[in-house]
Amino acid sequence: MLRSVNDLKGLGLRAIDGEIGSVDQFYFDDETWTIRYLEVNAGNWLVGRRVLISPVSLGRVDWSAGQLEVTLTRKQVEDSPNIDTHKPVSRQHEAEFLGYYGYPFYWGGAHLWGPALYPADLSERTTAAEVPLKAKEESIDRHLRSTNEVSGYHIQAVDGEIGHVEDFLVDEETWSIRYMVVDTRNWWPGKKVLVSPQWIESISWEESKVHVDLSRETIKDGPEYDQSTPVTRQYESQLFDNHGRGGYWL
Repeated sequence: MLRSVNDLKGLGLRAIDGEIGSVDQFYFDDETWTIRYLEVNAGNWLVGRRVLISPVSLGRVDWSAGQLEVTLTRKQVEDSPNIDTHKPVSRQHEAEFLGYYGYPFYWGGAHLWGPALYPADLSERTTAAEVPLKAKEESIDRHLRSTNEVSGYHIQAVDGEIGHVEDFLVDEETWSIRYMVVDTRNWWPGKKVLVSPQWIESISWEESKVHVDLSRETIKDGPEYDQSTPVTRQYESQLFDNHGRGGYWL
């Protein structure tokens, strides 16, 4: 099932032995468009500090209570490496963080293009001794992007601007970003549409623009997105057929 990032923000986070805060935003890698971390607003518990939680550590979501279970202790979270999320998070910072929790490195190894790209499938474990070597390999690359940062980016079709990014729809099993929700009121009033990362041609981080290889008319003719209605396979098929593309499931 697909979940809205905006709906996930603000969910309470409960560790094995107590509350640790709430979801503030998400970080995804711009190579696979997969959520890699949740940034936690720890409130009065860890004053002045933000911490990251990997989806690997997430358990059940209690939607009625607005709470997300985390399979970690408060002490584990408190002692985790301090990452300044106000600055770009490099692979080297990630390696330190992942090594602390014993998580595998999703960007390298035998599973570079395999299922282990997704948090739900990262069942292997690495050791702290492997961290320096792996960190050295990609120590300066920046591939993590904040959903808060990209929200508001303008969508540039092949023949002009068409709107801006308002939200993201995430697969709750794989934590991959399936679609960007685009508000097209900049061009015509009232309609929201979905744009798949598959249709992105390039992103200008300096200009805050997402370039897609579709025309404005093609996007306009696509099915309207209604956030109150779940996205069905029938809707997705209509969306991909309209754009003349095969679905991600093919």
